[in-house]
Amino acid sequence: MPNHLANETSPYLLQHVDNPVDWYPWGEEALARARAEDRPILLSVGYSACHWCHVMAHESFEDAEVAAAMNRDFVNIKVDREERPDIDQIYQMALYMLTQRSGGWPLTLFLTPDQKPFFGGTYFPKKPRHGMPGFLDLLPRVADTYHIRGADIERQSASLLKSFANMLPSKGSSVPEFSEQALDEALAELGNRFDPVNGGFGDAPKFLHPTELEFCLRRHFATENGEALHMATYTLQKMAEGGIYDQLGGGFCRYSTDSYWHIPHFEKMLYDNGPLLRLYADAWIASGNPLFQQVVEETAAWVMREMQPQGRSETEGGYYSTLDADSENEEGKFYVWDRSQVAQVLLPEEYAIIAPHYGLVHSANFEQRHWNLLIADSLEKIAKDSDISVEEAREKLASARNKLFAAREMRVHPGRDEKILTSWNGLTIRGMARAGRVFAREEWVKSAALAVDFIRSTLWKNGRLLATYKDGTAHLNAYLDDHAFLLDGLLELMQAEFRQDDLDFAVALADVLLEQFEDKQAGGFFFTSHDHEKLIHRPKPSQDNATPSGNGVTAYALQRLGHLLGEFRYLEAAERTLGLFYPTISRYTGSCCSMLTALEQSLTPPQIIILRGDTNALAEWKNALRYCSPRTLVFALPLELVGLPPSLSKAAPENNAVNAWVCQGVKCLPEISDLLELLRFCEIQGKIGPLSIN
Repeated sequence: MPNHLANETSPYLLQHVDNPVDWYPWGEEALARARAEDRPILLSVGYSACHWCHVMAHESFEDAEVAAAMNRDFVNIKVDREERPDIDQIYQMALYMLTQRSGGWPLTLFLTPDQKPFFGGTYFPKKPRHGMPGFLDLLPRVADTYHIRGADIERQSASLLKSFANMLPSKGSSVPEFSEQALDEALAELGNRFDPVNGGFGDAPKFLHPTELEFCLRRHFATENGEALHMATYTLQKMAEGGIYDQLGGGFCRYSTDSYWHIPHFEKMLYDNGPLLRLYADAWIASGNPLFQQVVEETAAWVMREMQPQGRSETEGGYYSTLDADSENEEGKFYVWDRSQVAQVLLPEEYAIIAPHYGLVHSANFEQRHWNLLIADSLEKIAKDSDISVEEAREKLASARNKLFAAREMRVHPGRDEKILTSWNGLTIRGMARAGRVFAREEWVKSAALAVDFIRSTLWKNGRLLATYKDGTAHLNAYLDDHAFLLDGLLELMQAEFRQDDLDFAVALADVLLEQFEDKQAGGFFFTSHDHEKLIHRPKPSQDNATPSGNGVTAYALQRLGHLLGEFRYLEAAERTLGLFYPTISRYTGSCCSMLTALEQSLTPPQIIILRGDTNALAEWKNALRYCSPRTLVFALPLELVGLPPSLSKAAPENNAVNAWVCQGVKCLPEISDLLELLRFCEIQGKIGPLSIN
């Protein structure tokens, strides 16, 4: 019989609808039953693309014996961490407090009926294995503990709640004086963690860290710091050459299981690839590396081909969430190859190029019998060894890649989680818009605009934002990240294609942030709105995780919107946020890169360029400015736009020409009517042209 998940929209929850476990979604029905029957809650948190979530499901949740034990002693609640990051965030922190070990997914926690955790872990095998307790043995012991040791659990819960309260930053008695010291210390810390051989930060498993890499790039654009540029571009090159990048289809997997970027955990996440689009575009501006342009083109194509609805109306333009690591119940099966499979698809002369280039001449690198493709040898060396021109080798490589891609498309594809998350869409809107502007690709900009239109029409209801959409249903109060990432994406999209509706939407989002999320007394923004469901803790996050800190992005985006519109409410809220978290970001610099980006922008306000003129004439100016540093904002406003706010309502130039207004903070230049003169004041190709005030 189906359990209580049948009416959910989350693909992850629906994967468990036929389990013999009597699962409930998180909600009052389950919580009330736990209270009424004095049963502990078994909380299981995961997501649809999670490999070990699938393993635990097959071993335990689909097993009648395990399900019987769960149903007998617990109220069982299944949560999609992508739909409910508020719950996931709280209980990941709780697990660390209880065990002093980092969490992950699947997250398995046991709670009292009033939602207080008292025991937990991540993945548990059904039977004891590799030093891990068996889930079947664990369940009755946990149930007995709950009923026998209630007083101990209450004391532990009181201590845990106190620890939660102590995690919230407190407002100091004086306003801190901001300086660049934290920026310098963060760069030094990242330098200490940098892997000079393979790129990236730290050892295996090696994650992508787009927020840290973006910080490095911005320090280069701001100060021409060569070390910062090297850390960013060397890492991005190693990632692009490795097996963590899909060499045939574009897009990056979530992390590498080794230090070399060779073998990934094969799931692909929207929240990684959206920021990486922007990052590789900016790295191309700074370095001119053609590999970075290739990565942007292939990844943008992957986003539009596999992560955005095709052939539907414009109201179906949002981006999907994830691709699974598994297909046909095997991790990576869709992506890896045997030599014979490759040889059967290609001509001998094509195989002669592909084999050394992608490492097929070496030993199998995946499970000792398959090859995950990565760039093992340069095309220049292969061409020389084959006594052909580099251009001929490049043509054979392109032909071979097309054939392999077509052959791979015939395989069973990994599962796709087609729920549309507002926060991850915001990250991808920003990435697609930035990449589209840098490389003058209108189709990428249109893709981002379609996603915005979808969110505005489907997830924006009665002046409030919703967090998730699937199969015609939009629901769940949006979180801080949803508002912040979307506002940031809108500010990027408006530079690629200015639409009045997007500006209005941005202002509305900013106002909701101030009204529903800001802590007016202490400063900063809570992760959940003031009218959100009451949970055991209300976080106010400052440190970056797999996605940037919501407080960091909020402060950064509010600064940009505030400077653009001359709206001091936004600027003051950003300053209060930085003031509250300044001690934290000074202490944990390398973990607060998005907050540090907002600090950098507070110290040096962004350069804002407003172009006004005839649509056709504007195109030339806009095109000339597309290589501006990401520290500069450029808005091209056609003459036919009316009803603009005062800060954007510039006088129309004469004779269908174009005029430019350049401001930085409260300082503005006289209007500029000559494009070459304008270029002297802009940060182009990473060369800093300081704003001169005469």
